[in-house]
Amino acid sequence: MSTIFGALRRRILTPSVSETKLEKRGFHRKNRRAQEQLETIGRVFLEGYGHAVRARSAAEAEESLEAVPRAYRGFAYEGAGMGAVVHDALPGHSGRLEGLLAGKGRDHVYMVHVGIGWAMARLPRFLWPDVERTDPLLRWLILDGYGFHQAYFHTRSYVRTPHVRHPFSWAGGPDDHSAKVIDQGIGRALWFVGGTDVDVVTDLIASYPEHRRGDLYAGAGLAATYAGAADEEELRRFAERAGKYRFQLAQGAAFAAEARDRAGTTIAHTHLATRVLCGTTPERAARVCLDRMPAPGDHGDVPAYERWRRDIAAELASTTLSRKGADL
Repeated sequence: MSTIFGALRRRILTPSVSETKLEKRGFHRKNRRAQEQLETIGRVFLEGYGHAVRARSAAEAEESLEAVPRAYRGFAYEGAGMGAVVHDALPGHSGRLEGLLAGKGRDHVYMVHVGIGWAMARLPRFLWPDVERTDPLLRWLILDGYGFHQAYFHTRSYVRTPHVRHPFSWAGGPDDHSAKVIDQGIGRALWFVGGTDVDVVTDLIASYPEHRRGDLYAGAGLAATYAGAADEEELRRFAERAGKYRFQLAQGAAFAAEARDRAGTTIAHTHLATRVLCGTTPERAARVCLDRMPAPGDHGDVPAYERWRRDIAAELASTTLSRKGADL
């Protein structure tokens, strides 16, 4: 019976691998290397989803996920986060998401939360997980995943008509802030829509209303650092074109460095991107994120997640300006 349910879940709710091809999506193709990188990420994500819905237990899913090459393992766990939520939404099925986060998935906790957002984009609202039971700080990453999904699969509505903002409401926090985090997910997707071509990506961001661009740059910076496929010259141009959003871009890159550092999946590109975009090493960028992380129960007029992001950007800006001053 579980095999039948697994096949049904994959058939109804899983995007086809063909849907992750840049040509199929109508995304920009910079060069063969970048295209292969982005399409590999899409394929691995779907493999991670399949492991979560097909396995007989969270432990069995974890065994398959841990076999994914280190550079791509986080994407597999992101897909598994989606798959675990879909698994748990069906009658008689529960505990897959909890089991995933209790094991090795805790090392990929950011990516798993992003995957929850993918599931919410695919499931009817009455099957959404109870987000009030999730971590109050990290639950905002769910909306990052939701925003990415919408921009990736509904590009005409979320990217090609940038002045339209789609209403969204959930139980996880204030709606005005929800829109900001969804934009961070859209920004992350723009790295894929633009085929990792920084000129195309920055032109896409520039087409949005100005008040949305900081969040879009933060998401794009995260994707540029975590997913890669840009060289040093391209990353330097990305930082230059970000202009006054330079440190929102750096904040997203620092988030990516922390996600990879926590999971032990830091690769050569992580070092390159954090050096160029954050002006430091992945380890130090990750430390900034951890040092600025709000304490549990930290409340205020602005959600703790937003204050966390602002504090990281401010710290990176301060460090950069101090370093420039010392060089004078």
